[in-house]
Amino acid sequence: MIDGVKIKELKVWPDVPDTPEEETHKPGFLMEVLRSDEGLMEKYGQTTFTVAYKDTIKAFHWHKKQDDLWFMPTGKAVIVLHDLREESPTKGETQEIIAGVDNYKLVVIPKGVAHGYKVLSDEPVLLFYHTTEPYNADNPDEERVPYNDSKIGYDWSRVVE
Repeated sequence: MIDGVKIKELKVWPDVPDTPEEETHKPGFLMEVLRSDEGLMEKYGQTTFTVAYKDTIKAFHWHKKQDDLWFMPTGKAVIVLHDLREESPTKGETQEIIAGVDNYKLVVIPKGVAHGYKVLSDEPVLLFYHTTEPYNADNPDEERVPYNDSKIGYDWSRVVE
């Protein structure tokens, strides 16, 4: 595991409908995704929402100032992290994390770690990401690395389960 990356496995609680059970076609559920008393964020910047479809690759980028916290409530994706930090004990390591439906987790991605994902499911991936800094369109904290960068060397065609 890359130094500083945190993965919070999310607990799924059955939802209790307010209508009689026979009127409920499929029971829902509830999850606490992020709490201020967990110490996962040094501060709150903003929350952003994006949608991506099967076989879409969104990679790689990294930040100098902010940490990202990713949550995928639908679909299934492989999240790929690569440690670019010179001072890190895991510099140069790549980590894969499967996330999405029935594998709910919150992934904390520290500044300096390149990150991206590929949608594996037919169902779209909805990604909510929380950041420790608000987005600044005039001076974005986002450095790009091509998805097929030879230094990272990640094979996106691999079948990951």
